[in-house]
Amino acid sequence: MAKKEKAPDDLHAPTEKAAGKAAGKVAATAGAEPTPAHKQSIKIPKLQKKNNPHLPRRLKKAQKKAAALAQAKA
Repeated sequence: MAKKEKAPDDLHAPTEKAAGKAAGKVAATAGAEPTPAHKQSIKIPKLQKKNNPHLPRRLKKAQKKAAALAQAKA
């Protein structure tokens, strides 16, 4: 079986990597700072539910009536 020939794009990949490494070494000796690593994203927590007692409208009206009657009797 014959070996597959490399595509023309594959021939440039090793030289490009070598050039990139060399450029990184030159930049490091010149004092350039390397690019910062990717920071891990911070998950924002959901808002906590408030601890307020929420009554249905009918119960609120009933409590208002009861309070009004108690106040009228007093």
